[in-house]
Amino acid sequence: MSDFINSGWSWYVIAIVAFGLVYCAFVLIGAAKHKVVYDAQGNVDKTTGHVWDADLRELNNPLPRWWLVLFIITLVFAVGYLSLYPGFGNNPGKLGWTSKGKLEAELTKAKLEQDKIFAKFKNASVEDLARDPQAHDIGQRLFLNNCAACHGSDAKGAKGFPNLTDNDWIHGGSPEKIVETITHGRRGQMPVMAPAVGSPEEVRQVANYVLSLSGSGHNSILAELGKAKFKQVCAACHGADGKGNQAIGAPNLTDKIWLHGWGEEAIINMVNKGKINVMPAQNARLSDDQIRLVASYVWSLSHGTQTAQAQGNQAQ
Repeated sequence: MSDFINSGWSWYVIAIVAFGLVYCAFVLIGAAKHKVVYDAQGNVDKTTGHVWDADLRELNNPLPRWWLVLFIITLVFAVGYLSLYPGFGNNPGKLGWTSKGKLEAELTKAKLEQDKIFAKFKNASVEDLARDPQAHDIGQRLFLNNCAACHGSDAKGAKGFPNLTDNDWIHGGSPEKIVETITHGRRGQMPVMAPAVGSPEEVRQVANYVLSLSGSGHNSILAELGKAKFKQVCAACHGADGKGNQAIGAPNLTDKIWLHGWGEEAIINMVNKGKINVMPAQNARLSDDQIRLVASYVWSLSHGTQTAQAQGNQAQ
């Protein structure tokens, strides 16, 4: 990397720029001079003297004066620009302008404008924000820009990415828990449980018992055989009734909502291989105010919350 930041590159750029300016000036000076050419009889020849196809000649007209002036202005502008702004090697320019400084100034200005907008929402609860039309719209835009890549633009998720509209929460769906999840992220881990469950047949029995908890299609005989093993091995996290434990992120197995796939084979695969799922923390890219607005939008999706504007539209 040092090859691109040492002084040699600066002098290389300076040499190229200086040569280009001097060469352009030399060409302009040459073009400004009108060279008179005489033919063999001593008469003024208004051509360059070059002949093609016996009678095709090139006129030796000088550049129009206005055109020449424009080129000179361009050269003067280039010299002035390079003295004021970066571009001539490592020379920072007399104005001290940098693209980084410009970006930081624009970001600071944008933040000040955002702070004015967010200030009105600072003391509102997440529930109240969900009912405020402006807060709802801002939260939705923040969600689309930062969350939709995983959860979808409709927030209904996909395999491995939770549906945020169904009120089924692995770590809790209260406003406080949603803010906590967005802020710090989550790490869900289902350990490999096959050694604890036993043989492949016992794993299959447990899988059928898990299917029976949600009323899904299953083998009732295998399910009955797997019940005792479930209570012995799986209930520690998922509970004896299979309804899960939000405190540790153990999902509810009774509601027909399957984050990583449904069916006997999917459950067997989960028991045999386990699963690690990560929700990245968003506090590095979103401010506290932005997180609360996103949380209010997410909370509204699963609670049927309508903004005042939406309620008014329905009334009409």
